[in-house]
Amino acid sequence: MLDTTMKTQLKAYLERLTKPVELIASLDDSAKSSEIRELLADIAGLSEKVSFVEKNDQPVRKPSFLVTNPGSEHGPRFAGSPLGHEFTSLVLALLQVGGHPSKEAESLLEQIRQLDGEFHFETYYSLTCHNCPDVVQALNLMAILNPRITHTAIDGGAYQNEIQERNIMGVPAVFLNGKEFGQGRMTLSEIVNKIDTGAEKRAAAELSNRDAYDVLIVGSGPAGAAAAIYSARKGIRTGLMGERFGGQILDTVDIENYISVPKTEGAKLAAALKVHVDDYAVDVIDTQSATKLIPAAGEGQLHQIETASGGVLKARSLIIATGARWRNMNVPGEEQYRTRGVTYCPHCDGPLFKGKRVAVIGGGNSGVEAAIDLAGIVEHVTLLEFAPEMKADSVLQDKVRSLPNVDIILNAQTLEVKGDGAKLTGLQYKDRVTETVHDLSLAGIFVQIGLLPNTNWLEGTVERNRIGEIIIDAKCETTVKGVFAAGDCTTVPYKQIIIASGEGAKASLSAFDYLIRSQPAK
Repeated sequence: MLDTTMKTQLKAYLERLTKPVELIASLDDSAKSSEIRELLADIAGLSEKVSFVEKNDQPVRKPSFLVTNPGSEHGPRFAGSPLGHEFTSLVLALLQVGGHPSKEAESLLEQIRQLDGEFHFETYYSLTCHNCPDVVQALNLMAILNPRITHTAIDGGAYQNEIQERNIMGVPAVFLNGKEFGQGRMTLSEIVNKIDTGAEKRAAAELSNRDAYDVLIVGSGPAGAAAAIYSARKGIRTGLMGERFGGQILDTVDIENYISVPKTEGAKLAAALKVHVDDYAVDVIDTQSATKLIPAAGEGQLHQIETASGGVLKARSLIIATGARWRNMNVPGEEQYRTRGVTYCPHCDGPLFKGKRVAVIGGGNSGVEAAIDLAGIVEHVTLLEFAPEMKADSVLQDKVRSLPNVDIILNAQTLEVKGDGAKLTGLQYKDRVTETVHDLSLAGIFVQIGLLPNTNWLEGTVERNRIGEIIIDAKCETTVKGVFAAGDCTTVPYKQIIIASGEGAKASLSAFDYLIRSQPAK
């Protein structure tokens, strides 16, 4: 099951175990069970601290296996294959059950241990989903720390019957005590705060009690991370606040144009950014979003940021680096069938539409790349482009046109997403040349039509252009003194990771220059 290289790497990891680990499998005569049996036997053969037993009379999914300690039957469970992107989740589960400490903040770990109640989580994932491991690993850790929490990570490909019964059309899909809990990437902090009813109030009070920062960066993507590092290196009090560290790059699979790094993945780059930021005295505030900017009343006064939790943070200067989000089609039915057939990530959700007919909206690089990827999974792809021609690179256009199961429709204006009340069933579009209206029968729609800046919360403060981008000058200065901006939320052209990083560094240097020329805060 595991090749020699993987066995060598895993053996080295398993040397970190300080407690014995037992793998308890529930298997049947299926081919998938045979694969799981071989995998677990391979793992057990790599360390004296790992044992493997079968208990096939248990009332649990088959095939599945529990990662626990001898004499216990508490811990994370995997149902189906834990390979692909989820192999890392399996390795972490083995290490953490075996006594290797988590790198999460001790305050968060203690919050998990103190959670009171019965929480039975189930997470459906696909082996190609790059967002799923974060959710699986977070819930696995919770199940390891608190005996009142259970978690089963379920390979949707192995349990297609459950995918259909629960009408799951996007992963990761999380259920708590049998009811829908959430979909898409979630951090450990987000999950814990969602079930810990008093967490938000405590977080708000704690934020409001913090001392003022010299510079507070709002947004923790590449621009925000770069700004934080440059600010901390100047020796000034630096805060970095964001909903999820890494921002939009967490939704990116392959990155091949970040200079000096020939190829990486979004999640890996985000992790590398976090390690770099943690090398400096940066106060990182996760899972917090800004809802309002209150500019300083005058020179020497403090800017204030109100957060969604109700807290207020103060700073002498601000750098706004809140990035952008996927643009919606804004047609009837889109919101109703979001996660019920309307999706935005072909890598995560593509396998759920295996053998079905789907559409991709958008003929830019992202849309064409999505169509190419999906063509290898689904029965048929229809790519709809609003303009008379696609905007994607010519090499991508040549590739997509060569695929026999892809149709391309130009001058197509999407009018409506249709469904049966439970799930998406099709799409209606208008030919912009002939004005004729057409219907397509579909199981899924992948929206790839660009980005919108995350700046709605700035209404009435800094000046923005017609699409919401913050207007900045060559030094990243906004129209409010002491407030700077960087990255995809600004008017700087070409929304690229490397450009956002450079703009973050520039904004930080400009903020420092402002601080040394301004009066101390009162």
